[in-house]
Amino acid sequence: MFAVFTTALAGPELRTSLFDLWQRLSPRDLSASPVRVVMIDSESLEAIGPWPWPRYHIARLVEEIAARKPAAIGLDMLFPEPDRIRPDIFAAFYPELGGPARAEVLALPSMDGLFGQVVAHAPVILGRAATPAAGSDPAGLVVDPVIKGDPPADLAAQPRAVANIGPLEQAALGHGLLNGPPDRDGTVRSVPLLMRVGARPMPGFAVEVARVAAGEDGFAVAPGQVALGDRRIPVDMRGAMALRFGHIPHSHIVSAADVLRQGFPADAFAGRIVLVGLSAEGTADIVATPMAAEGFGTLVQAQAVDAILRKGWLGRPAGAAAVEWGAGLVLALLCIGLLPVRSRWRWAPLLGCVAVAAACWVSFDQFSLLLDPIRPVMLAAGAALGSATGLFVEARRERERLRETLLQERLAAAATEGELQAARSIQIGMLPPRAELARTDPRLDVDAVLEPARSIGGDLYDVIRLDADRVAFILGDVTGKGVPAALFMALSKALAKSVALRGLPDLAEVAFVLNEELMRDNGEAMNVTMVIGVIDLTNGEVRLVNAGHEDPLHVDLAGQVAVHRLDGGPPFCIVDFPYPEERLVLRPGEALVLISDGVSEAQDQAGTLFGHDRLTGVLGGLSGATAMVDGLRDAVRLFERGCDPSDDLTILALRYLGPQAGSAGAIER
Repeated sequence: MFAVFTTALAGPELRTSLFDLWQRLSPRDLSASPVRVVMIDSESLEAIGPWPWPRYHIARLVEEIAARKPAAIGLDMLFPEPDRIRPDIFAAFYPELGGPARAEVLALPSMDGLFGQVVAHAPVILGRAATPAAGSDPAGLVVDPVIKGDPPADLAAQPRAVANIGPLEQAALGHGLLNGPPDRDGTVRSVPLLMRVGARPMPGFAVEVARVAAGEDGFAVAPGQVALGDRRIPVDMRGAMALRFGHIPHSHIVSAADVLRQGFPADAFAGRIVLVGLSAEGTADIVATPMAAEGFGTLVQAQAVDAILRKGWLGRPAGAAAVEWGAGLVLALLCIGLLPVRSRWRWAPLLGCVAVAAACWVSFDQFSLLLDPIRPVMLAAGAALGSATGLFVEARRERERLRETLLQERLAAAATEGELQAARSIQIGMLPPRAELARTDPRLDVDAVLEPARSIGGDLYDVIRLDADRVAFILGDVTGKGVPAALFMALSKALAKSVALRGLPDLAEVAFVLNEELMRDNGEAMNVTMVIGVIDLTNGEVRLVNAGHEDPLHVDLAGQVAVHRLDGGPPFCIVDFPYPEERLVLRPGEALVLISDGVSEAQDQAGTLFGHDRLTGVLGGLSGATAMVDGLRDAVRLFERGCDPSDDLTILALRYLGPQAGSAGAIER
């Protein structure tokens, strides 16, 4: 099944597309190429005239190139018909010519003959075209190179060939076939080095140009390769060389019009290989390559000549398929063996696929070798898919086995959640309602809020009337969260209220007794921070004891907020400690705000703390106990931006209204 999967996904089309992409990403460097291209372009047609040119102009162009001592001149075009401007045609076109004039015209030499003489004195290679129908009998054509060995069994073949006219064919130093079949998608990726025309093997145009330039007499053909001198050029079963394409520098391409002008450099082509081709609109040989959808055929031939001489072909090593299948098998075994394992090694197959792809890329980029990474990667993907399918089926079975257990756990969780919600209601019910706080005394504006971080929490507060003119207040925070903290919170609140109502002489004694009571039978070693205060409503005097809690905040009449520092002591239930009683006097209109660390240590999504600066900034713009409590709570929740609270939030605000507030309304509530 894996083999079918791999063949379907990693077929020739996908592999070819990948190799084309690699060619575009890493084109061959042609800056040092010895090949130059002379293009008969639009500028040339404008200067000389429309194509086809008279043979005089072609002969002159070849003569100018040959004068610059090139190693070889390849004409990437055909001359199968005589020149249209011949003396006999000219004489027939003007019948009014007199006898002497007509005889003089007919005595003029043929331009085909003159062109043949130029070709005979220069290292010119002419092109031919293999054809299935009209054309010359290959038995009568000149075959210049010696071809030794047995050509490939599936060598591309055609029965006939379109050749050049006789004066040119006999004069040329070499002949090569210009045409070759593209791939199935119409893209040229390889250039034929050999083709069979009739019963005779003939060289391709590029290899023939390279042979003449290298001064070799012929070729040696062996299975999978063509030897030209010391070069062993790999070819496929059709005799074609896979070409690694690049971009020919613009400096290597010259217009024929420039060559024909006076002043063209005398050493422009010395020792070079020159190909002459067509690029003018309507005359050009347009082909598709991996580099571009449209390109000139002459430039492909130029790259092929350079590749033969400088080893710029692509090769597929012997045994490449076996290596690819072997790598795929190893990756598949890694997938099957390691994907079910929950450890860091489960990423080994993915890293292996990356390593295989990287190795194939390096082989192409550095050594021009074609190794297919898609086959092993797809084989690994198939194994991974099969392994994942097996894991999915097993997981589904496991889910079925756990379904009943999960249902029972959900029922139990729902019951527990219901109990926690009931506990939350009971815990909140232990605190004095806000409406009741507002009615504590006309001389005192007091409000408080507690919001547990979970269903139940460990914060507490209380406001207790001691007598006609004194009111006690408490705010505490039990270490920990959840049920243990909630139980200890209930115990702490009950004991604090009980001790406060005993009528002890001062708050220091109250703190000592409360600490002693809380430490008794505290097997869980829990502790609680707490601020205990008593305000005298006749004069605004406040007595305070701090057991390891946040210091209270003093808000004056101008809205200035200051932390009222208390000496205090450690949290209750840690050690016996003589907690000092400390005093503060509130003027009418001033307030005291107590908070738990769920306010100052609230965090946003970035982990930033709310902090005392934001705390004092919010309180400074508020007046009234309820406004302070609600405004501070809303500011904290806005700062958290939907993050789960890190701790319980508790705020208690007391604003002293003055001794006569109840009867005279001196300070507005």
